[in-house]
Parts: sequence; structure tokens; C-alpha cells
Amino acid sequence: MTFKVLQFNMQFGQGWDEANPDHAPIDLSQTIAEIQRQDADIVLLQEVEHALPGGQQITPPPNYTQLCQALAGYHGYFSYPKLDKRELPFGIGLAILSKTPLYDSFRLELPSPMIEFDFYGETKTPTDRLLVGAKTTIEGHEIQLFNTHLLAFFMLKASSKIHSEQRKMVLEQLKQSRIPTLLGGDFNVSNHSALVQQYALEGFRTAQSQVPTWRRMPYVLDHIFFDKQLQVVNQSVIETMASDHHMLTAEMKFV
Repeated sequence: MTFKVLQFNMQFGQGWDEANPDHAPIDLSQTIAEIQRQDADIVLLQEVEHALPGGQQITPPPNYTQLCQALAGYHGYFSYPKLDKRELPFGIGLAILSKTPLYDSFRLELPSPMIEFDFYGETKTPTDRLLVGAKTTIEGHEIQLFNTHLLAFFMLKASSKIHSEQRKMVLEQLKQSRIPTLLGGDFNVSNHSALVQQYALEGFRTAQSQVPTWRRMPYVLDHIFFDKQLQVVNQSVIETMASDHHMLTAEMKFV
């Protein structure tokens, strides 16, 4: 018996325009169609919502609400990051969707270091990031699900190898799990080999590390990590015009 996992940074429904990527149109229906097309058992989404001026957070979250209405066969868990007026106008919020009921959901804030950077002539510091988790049961097997979106240190002219706390905090959560465990997310690491090696030393492999998953630069930013109680039967990076990230799928089974 196998089950399918979809990892997707959906960039709040903003599609891809090669000529003008920062101002591509937002079309959530295209995002929904892509998710429906994959028909995955577990869906891990980042950048679900569009950050608003002053860090405002609409409740209930509009994009997540539409996703749940359109994907009626799924159970879901969503969380915004910590409210922060410094939030920049990018994507925020993590979601876990599952065809089987979710339980024991939680969120863990991942502090960001006070690195100053320039944003259109203004000096800014990064907001904190987030890890969310939940459990589900598939064909009698309980499984721990995690989803995260880490800070892009390479965009701040810094290194996640030096500022390693977020990666360590996520890894500590993985190590505490005793049941089959998988982690999806946008890890925002330009040198993905170091990330893959760090997690492999603790017994977690990635579904794929060869094909770039980001359109803006040839980086493997997106991963599905899993422990020795799981096995990847098949995986694929699926190009999509629905985001600046491609989708990553993995067909998995319990060992």
C-alpha cells in the first residue's frame, strides 16, 4: 500500500510571469486545479496567504478558506506566523491537508536572527518563521506530519550554516518522533547539499535533491524528508505556472 505526498509553496496563488515575476497575476483557481490534479493523500503548503501592510492577519484566512471549500475531501490545519508589523508583502501561513483526519496539531515559532537588510531603501530585519505539525492514520499506520518555511538567508547576504538555529529546532522536533515521520517545506537553502547531509546524519533522507524547485534561481529549495520507517517508491518535480516554485510529489510506503 502506498500513499502520495504533495509539497508545494503556492506563493498565495500568484502565478509565474517570466517577463515580470514580481507582478504576475494572482489566480487561486489555478492553484486549486493543480492541487486537485495531483490527488495526493497529504498536501503540505507554504505561503498560503498574502501578507498585508502592518502585518495584518485576516481571520478566517481567505485563501485557506477557499482551498478547504474546493478540496472538500480533505481535513486541514492552518497557522499564520506570529503577528508582526514588520511583515513584508510576500507569502505567509502554512497548511497541512490530509484525506484522513488530522489530530494532535501544533505550531512552533522559529526565531529569526536580527540581521539588517535593505528593502527598497529601508532597513529591515526578518520576522520569525514557523513549523507546524499534526498526526494522521493511514491504513492503520499512525504518521507524524511536519511542515515548515525557513528564512532565506541567501537573500539577506547571510548563511543558514552560520545562522543554523531554525534548522536545528526543526531537526529536534523530528528526532523526538517515534512513529513514521515526514517533513515537507520550503527550506530556502541555496546550498541544499549541506542541509541534506545535516538531516541525513540524524536518519532523515530527502525524496529528491537533483532537480531545482525554484524558478527564480536553480536551487533545490523544496524537500520532503522522511525517516527509516518510510520509503519513497516514486518521486517527481512537476513544473507549474501557478507559482514561482514547482511542485514536489512523493509516492511512499510504510516499511
